Amino acid sequence: MTLEKIGIAAKTASRELNRMGVLEKNKGLAAVAAALRENAEKLLSANEADVKKARANGMKESLVDRLTLTKERIHAMADGLTQIVALNDPVGEVISMKTTPLGMQIGQKRVPLGVIGIIYESRPNVTADAFGLCFKTGNAVVLRGGSDALNSNLAIVKVVREALSGCGLPADAIQLLEDTSHETAEKFMRLNQYIDVLIPRGGAGLIRTVVEKSTVPVIETGTGNCHIYVDEYADCAMAADIVENAKTQRLGVCNACESLVVHSKIAEQALPLICERLSKHHVEIRGDERARKYWNDMVPATEEDYGTEYLDAIISVRTVDSIDEAIGHINTYNTGHSEAIITSDYENSMRFLNEVDAAAVYVNASTRFTDGFEFGFGAEIGISTQKLHARGPMGLLALTTTKYIILGNGQIRQ
Repeated sequence: MTLEKIGIAAKTASRELNRMGVLEKNKGLAAVAAALRENAEKLLSANEADVKKARANGMKESLVDRLTLTKERIHAMADGLTQIVALNDPVGEVISMKTTPLGMQIGQKRVPLGVIGIIYESRPNVTADAFGLCFKTGNAVVLRGGSDALNSNLAIVKVVREALSGCGLPADAIQLLEDTSHETAEKFMRLNQYIDVLIPRGGAGLIRTVVEKSTVPVIETGTGNCHIYVDEYADCAMAADIVENAKTQRLGVCNACESLVVHSKIAEQALPLICERLSKHHVEIRGDERARKYWNDMVPATEEDYGTEYLDAIISVRTVDSIDEAIGHINTYNTGHSEAIITSDYENSMRFLNEVDAAAVYVNASTRFTDGFEFGFGAEIGISTQKLHARGPMGLLALTTTKYIILGNGQIRQ
């Protein structure tokens, strides 16, 4: 099918979805969730082919982990759809209404965006998450996954479309570009007569390409050079627990901690505890000269390290002498994703919350919580690191816009 035909089919489906009520949409989501569970073995078989190819091509294990499906992850995808069913449908909500001096009523109403295009890499769970959030909000979605996950994505989309058709609902609510070439991707980015918004999910290179080449409005979802700052008033045991979780629970995700900032007054106590925990997970630690005094196996950090999203078993360490220096360092090198402070000092925690420029800012908690499921959204379409329209985990509200509705009884403008 040509891109134009895909666009026409998506636009047609979006108009059908716009007419559907919440009961129909929830029926479709529940059917898809059940179908994912029932077809788990088929999905695992398709995914196995992708994983085998990825390893043969030398993909690093942290990225293989992002690509891999397990029964637990498939059931988590289905659970995400079930959770979306339970969420309130924002479409149709009238969020304001006022009466003018002439007696007209003017209000704002939430409506779907229309057709959403998503370009993403190597994470087949995105296929189901994106469908669920778009479907609940009455949006059709056109997906362009990476070649690494093509078999997995084809299998998931097939299950979704068959489940929708079985309910009498439009299968074209979800479509997948089977041609994963860069040429087709660039044509997709210019399909502005059919696609209303484009959302890239992936590395910095992908996002930069989409922003630079797209004629469709783009919502940037970010790379995550996430920092944890261990303040001079930190509980060192808490800091070690949080850094270990944020860095090592899953290496290849955008909310993993990539950069550690430590106040010099607590470095001697905190760094050995933290580095011992990280070393058990074979994390390479790259630090400045002062940090290296407290851990023999720490290697020298370069300027490039402080701005790098590793997605690997590597972390940078910077020593600072004040919270001002910590905030300055983080705001210089961060990507606007997720940042955390470990401290028992109320004033410092409030300064960090107020002055650090990021979509999610934490006090005494792991950056790994920046996630649509953890935030109660059921799933997420991505983590927006920009400031217009949406910021942070993008749930249902982020996939709607508003239009003005005006109720009159014969008024004319003089």
